[in-house]
Amino acid sequence: MKDDRLLKLGQKIRYERMKRNLSQEDLEEKSSVSRRAISEIERGNTDIRYTNLYQIAGAFGLNLSELLNFQL
Repeated sequence: MKDDRLLKLGQKIRYERMKRNLSQEDLEEKSSVSRRAISEIERGNTDIRYTNLYQIAGAFGLNLSELLNFQL
């Protein structure tokens, strides 16, 4: 059973990526987080490391609190 928090975080990351018209490969280049890790995170299949979360937020030009705000 997947953790609802991980699913919400994955949905938020995918939403932010799509809003910016970025592919997973584009986000990989901007964040230095592998495309495979991004895919797993977006699907809620894995827990995200703090450093990856911080790098993804930075790639979007967001701070962590903005990325963790799940109100889409």
